[in-house]
Amino acid sequence: MAAGRPAEYTVLKGATDEMEKKTGFTVVGGDVRQIRLMRLLKENGFAVSAFAFDRIVPDDGIDVLLNLEDLRLARRVILPIPLEVEIGRLNSPLSNYHHSTADVLKNISHGTPVFCGMAKESVRLKAQEEGLRLFDYYKREEFQIRNAIPTAEGAMQIAMEEMETTLNGTACLVIGNGRIGKILASYLRGMGARVTVSARKYGDFAQIFASGNEYIHTGELDDRLFDFSVIFNTVPSMVLHRERLKKLRPDCLMIDLASPPGGIDCQAARELGLRALVSLSLPGKLSPMTAAAAIYDTVMNIMKEEELL
Repeated sequence: MAAGRPAEYTVLKGATDEMEKKTGFTVVGGDVRQIRLMRLLKENGFAVSAFAFDRIVPDDGIDVLLNLEDLRLARRVILPIPLEVEIGRLNSPLSNYHHSTADVLKNISHGTPVFCGMAKESVRLKAQEEGLRLFDYYKREEFQIRNAIPTAEGAMQIAMEEMETTLNGTACLVIGNGRIGKILASYLRGMGARVTVSARKYGDFAQIFASGNEYIHTGELDDRLFDFSVIFNTVPSMVLHRERLKKLRPDCLMIDLASPPGGIDCQAARELGLRALVSLSLPGKLSPMTAAAAIYDTVMNIMKEEELL
């Protein structure tokens, strides 16, 4: 490990021979975590170029590409997570311009490995049409677990900033027992919160019970909703619809961590005078270095498996 590197930078070393330095990576679009990713790639001996970062000056030694056509020179491309902010438009908050995902893919040379996060089927089909080798690092188990950690920590941070009491002793509901739900419930319990987790499978009930938390079937939430002061949703399906929202405490805080369309009817919540916060991309907003290391390691794992190193 390099001297002074934070613990979250315990990453796999990339190949550092001269050929790898010459080929390198082109990072296209994304938020602060992609800026940190560029730094990490450079530290590990890769040449790095960037596109769609004209609102910020990347580190020294990183070539900034100004035209879409320059992407034809890229030997490997890393696209952001999420890949798109809306269908057809690249997620590029650090650019002054909107970029079409299709145009980006069209300008990458045939056969180029392209790494991305949360690619829709339309993107997969376009990449196939352009003859690109598309790899979705978001689908990798190692990435999702590591990404769940800063998501859980960020959710707790938001809750503590919004609450007038401590999490310790607070009745919290975590909807969903997936990767984020498991880690979040564990962290909340460690803070002394009274945690209930909702799920639908008997296997999940057993795991929740073994962790020391209470469980409830998601389909049977109606009679328990008034019991909770804070609710964290991790399920990308409408769980807290208007009729259920009417059963909440007036001061209940809801935090939706699920990908669109989410699991909380936020418009109905506003109309009912309830607090519902949509909190997406927390790793990139609150823990960009940790998030970048997760992307880096996962991309290196894929490259080793596909013999691209």
